[in-house]
Order: sequence, then structure tokens, then C-alpha cells
Amino acid sequence: MTKSVRLAGFFLGLAVWAVSAAAAASDAETFFTGKTLRLELYQIGDAKEEFLTIHRIVREADWPGNPDGLLPPFEYGRYALKAYDLASNRLLYAFGFETMFGEYKTTTPALNGGRRVFELVLRLPEPRKTLRVVIEARDKANVLHPLLTTTLDPSDLHIIKETPVRGDAVIEIQKTGEPKDRVDFVFLAEGYLAEDAAKFRADVERMTAYLFSLEPYRALRDLFNIRAVFRPSPERAMDEPRQGAFKSTVLDASFNAFDLDRYMLIENEFAMHRMAAQVPYDAIVVLVNSPRYGGGSIGFNYCVTTTDHPASLRVFVHELGHSFAGLADEYYDSEVSYNDFYPKGVEPLEPNITALLDPENVKWKDLVTAGIALPTPYGKDEREVLDAERRTAFEDARKNIEAAKARGDSAAAASLEKRAKARDAEFQGKIDASRKRYAGLEDKVGAFEGAGYASKGLYRPQIYCNMIGNPKNKFCLVCQKAIRDMIRYVAGIR
Repeated sequence: MTKSVRLAGFFLGLAVWAVSAAAAASDAETFFTGKTLRLELYQIGDAKEEFLTIHRIVREADWPGNPDGLLPPFEYGRYALKAYDLASNRLLYAFGFETMFGEYKTTTPALNGGRRVFELVLRLPEPRKTLRVVIEARDKANVLHPLLTTTLDPSDLHIIKETPVRGDAVIEIQKTGEPKDRVDFVFLAEGYLAEDAAKFRADVERMTAYLFSLEPYRALRDLFNIRAVFRPSPERAMDEPRQGAFKSTVLDASFNAFDLDRYMLIENEFAMHRMAAQVPYDAIVVLVNSPRYGGGSIGFNYCVTTTDHPASLRVFVHELGHSFAGLADEYYDSEVSYNDFYPKGVEPLEPNITALLDPENVKWKDLVTAGIALPTPYGKDEREVLDAERRTAFEDARKNIEAAKARGDSAAAASLEKRAKARDAEFQGKIDASRKRYAGLEDKVGAFEGAGYASKGLYRPQIYCNMIGNPKNKFCLVCQKAIRDMIRYVAGIR
């Protein structure tokens, strides 16, 4: 292909993009009023069945999204909302998302037939004419199927059109432009007393500063508006069911989500979105006034973290990676409540993990280090064998030491303890040597096995990333690209 042909193709692509963007913007003016409708729904079911029902529809303020971003370029989310013009059946708006129920249905209680009810909030631009709204759910093969189909008539007298202002303190941290041309984050206060208002602002500023110290947020900081909403709670912190500690707070944040003690979520989703609706927002961050470690998120909805643990900043950016950019967890050796979260033989939707069904066309192939093997050996199997042997040796030594102490043979116990420490140091030396042999791979992009809660069969792009843990505190190159793409999409930059 000649240079002139390539340039012609490039400019043709720009022209097509400009026409499609202009058409989308025209659609926004033709079919939508510029305001927002909030759908409050209940999602009910277990692992085999699920149902959706609309609780109420509320009119909010101006739609914060970019007018040419009504049809996203991403296939993210285990659920999708699609809005069609009723007269022409033309798709006008689409949004992929995750739900708390979507996680619940993979847990053991759901598999055993336990039904639960969860709140769910979805938003879309307010239409000028009647829409056909379809909410779809993906099956195990990631194929979408209708879950709820309804019509939405903007003249329906049941649509609530109350002013969302509730008298909470709204804090503007950063404003660089109008909501339609920016990524709008809102931080919500949870578990702060009235006297903690200054601390909340300081926490928001600290989290924001940390976020913008990381790429790609740092380079694109001028595309963000940051606001915060402060509403005092009667008590500090959040619920901790396993510790028998329950606190009266405005959003009822709670640890022990899905019976995992370190996992915190918010089931009171209606209240959360009603609180957030006082400002324009594309993403919600809930800050919980507590020194405990932990947090959680629901993709394309919200993330939540405590503020005063030494790891709170890292938890925040990790959870925001889920809720804002649709990133998957890359770890594979931590306790989770899910069963078969990523079915075997199915390519995950998330941009940063893969089942590597087609190694020649891995989803991040444009970033793969030249000449690297796919999958990429990095000593994982060797270290897992060493870790297993180490645990066995430790357990055997512990039993022998306890037996010696029970016999009253302190000398034998001391000797066994010394031998156990030496053996453990030997294992550590072998593990360190294995890591050293593969140290040259730390900055390479390949396909490293172990991701998405699975030790086998799922792969991540790099050894280290903030979605698994990174001593350099960075997102891998693939996650950086995914976050960058999402920022540019939300801000209307194509």
C-alpha cells in the first residue's frame, strides 16, 4: 500500500468518525431533552432465575454524558440497557453494566437456591418520545438475552420530577469544563459525623491527589471534574457483621458482602444515587470514615473504600479500576465467594484478562512485547510447588515442636525450631532465586497465567499491576490503555 493510499484511508476514517459523531450529536438533540431519567429497579433471584421490576422512575438534572457517546464502543458488562425509538426501532442509547445480584448468583447460597433481592439503579437520557427499553443479561457464553422489556413514555404522570437538592454540602474540588465534555467523579461521605466535615474534604483531596499521581490519570487530569457531597451520619464507620458491630450511617455500607469479611459493598443503592444526584456524575466513589482495611465495587456503578488504613489509597485506585474502566481482578490466589465466575472456554469481557483461546490474536496484541512467548513462562508453577512444599514442611515442623513441648523436652523443641527456621530460609532462597531468573520479564507484556480468581486457564498482561499488586505502584500498560480509552470516551474525545 502506498503512502498516499494510507493517508487517504486515514483521512477517510477521520471523515467517517466526524460524520458519525455529528449524527450522534444530532440524535441527542432530536430524540432527547438534555435531562436525565433514573430507573430504580429491584433485581430478584438465585443462580437459576432472575427477575427485574421497576420500582420508580425519577427525573434528574442535565444529562452529564457527551452527546456523541450514546452508543459506546465497548462490549463491557454482564448486563446491558438498550433504548430504541418506538416508532422506528432504531437503537438510540446503550449502556453495559454490572450488578450486585450478578455477583451474588455465582455464590454458593445462590447455587443452593437461596433467593435474594437487590436494588439496582440505571440512568439514561430523558427521551422526547416513547422508547422501548430492553435490559439484557449475558448467559455463560456471554450472549445477551432480554431480561426486561418495557416502554418508557416521557409524558407518563408517574415519572417523579422532584428537585433532587437535599441540602447536603457540595464541595467542588476541581472543575475544568462542562459535564458533557468531562469525566465527572463524585465522592460521597459515609460514616462521617457532622464534626468530621473538614476531614472528609481532606480525605477527598488526598484520594484525588493520589489518583492524579498515577498514569494515565496524571496525563489526562484536565479532563476531570471532581465534586464531593457531604451528609453527616449519626455514627462513624460502617457495619462489620462478623465482629458484631453495626453503625447507623447514611448509606449502610457493610463489610462481609457475600460472607467475605474484607469485602465491603452498599446494598442501599437507591439512597446512594439519590445523594449523588445533587451534582453531575459519571462515576461514584464512596469514602467510609474508618481505619479498617477493605473496600469493593460494582462495575460501571460505584466503588467504596475506607480512608484511614495504610493501604486505603491503593484500595481506592484498584476498586476504581473495576467501577470506572471495567477492569478485572488479576489476582488468583486470594479467598473469594464466587463459583465459576469466568466459565472455562469463554473469553472474558474485561480488557485486562484473557482465556487465550487464540494466542495469535490476544486482545492486547498491539502492546505485546516483540518475540515474547504466549503464554509466557515466568516460574509460576515452580514457585507454587515450592510454596506447597514450604507449607507442608511448616505444618510438620509445628506439630513436632508442639509434641516436644508437650513432652517437656524444651531442648528438642528449641532444636526443631532452629531447624525449621533454616528449612524455611532454604525455601525462601529457592523462591527468591526463581523470581530473580525471571526478573527481566517484569516490564514485558505477554500472557502470564493466573488471573480472574483462577490459577489455571486465565492470563494477565504483565506480572505486576495495580489490579493484582505492584511494588512500583503502577497499572500495567494494558490497564493504562483501557483506563485512557474510557476517559477519552466519557469526555467525548475520539
